[in-house]
Amino acid sequence: MLSKFYIEEHVKSALKEDIGFGDITTENLAGEHDILTGALVSRSNGILCGCEVFKTVFKILSDEIDIKFYFNDGDFIKKRDKIAEIKGNAKALLMGERVALNYLQRMSGIATETHKYQEAIKPYKAKIVDTRKTTPNFRAFEKYAVQTGGGALHRFNLSDCAMIKDNHIKLAGSIKKAVKILRENISHAHKIEVECDNLKQVKEAVWAGADIIMLDNMSVPSMKKACEIISNKAIIEASGNVSLETVNKIASSGVDIISSSAIVAKAPTLDIGLDM
Repeated sequence: MLSKFYIEEHVKSALKEDIGFGDITTENLAGEHDILTGALVSRSNGILCGCEVFKTVFKILSDEIDIKFYFNDGDFIKKRDKIAEIKGNAKALLMGERVALNYLQRMSGIATETHKYQEAIKPYKAKIVDTRKTTPNFRAFEKYAVQTGGGALHRFNLSDCAMIKDNHIKLAGSIKKAVKILRENISHAHKIEVECDNLKQVKEAVWAGADIIMLDNMSVPSMKKACEIISNKAIIEASGNVSLETVNKIASSGVDIISSSAIVAKAPTLDIGLDM
C-alpha cells in the first residue's frame, strides 16, 4: 500500500512545511561535521507502525545517517523499550526529528487503537474496518496503520465501491432503482453497498441484489434480525455508535464487518521519544 515513491513524495512535502526556508536554530548551532547519536524509546505500550516512513525522513535529509531498528511494524512495544538506535549528521537529525516522530507516533497510535477494537470482538467472526473519515492527504498512511493493527480496510476512495446512502436513495427514488441504475452502469469488478436504517430497507436491499448491506445505527436485536433476513445473501456491515464499550455486543449479532471512524479519528498518538 505504501510504495517507496509515495512515501518519499509525502515526506518531502511534510519537510517543506516544517523546515520552510531553513531551521534557523539548528543551522546556527550545528557544524557541518557535527555528529549526534540517539535512541528511539517507547514511553507507553502499543503497536509499532511507520518504521519505513521514519527512516525515509532522515534518508531524504542526509546520506550520513544510520538507523538500526530492533522492532518491526506490527510488533507490540512496551514502555521504555529501545525501538531503534540512530547516529549521523547533527543538522539532519535535528531538522527531521519532529516530522519523523509525527509520522511514527500517529501511525502507531492508530495501529494500537485498531488492535484494541479487534481484540475486543474475539471470538466473533467480525472484522474491524476503517472509514473515509481520515486526515486529508494522509489516508494511505492511516489505512496502512489500521491494517498493521490487525484491522481490515473499507473502500479507499469513492471510486472503489458504490455505496448507496440515504441521500442517494432519495435522489434515485428507491433502493431498487438505485441498485438497478448502478448495476447497469458500473464495472463488474465493483461491489454495490446499501446503507439501511431499518429492517424494511434491509429486505429491499436483499431483494435488489446488493453485494453489501450496512446496518446503520441499529440496535443489536435489530441487527440480529437483519442477519437472519440477509442469510448469507450479502456481506453484512454494522456501523454507527461503535466504541470499545459497544463493539463486542455488535459483533455478537453475527455481522461480518464493523466499520468505525474512531480507530482513526479518535486514536491518540503513541508516546515515543527520540533521545539524543
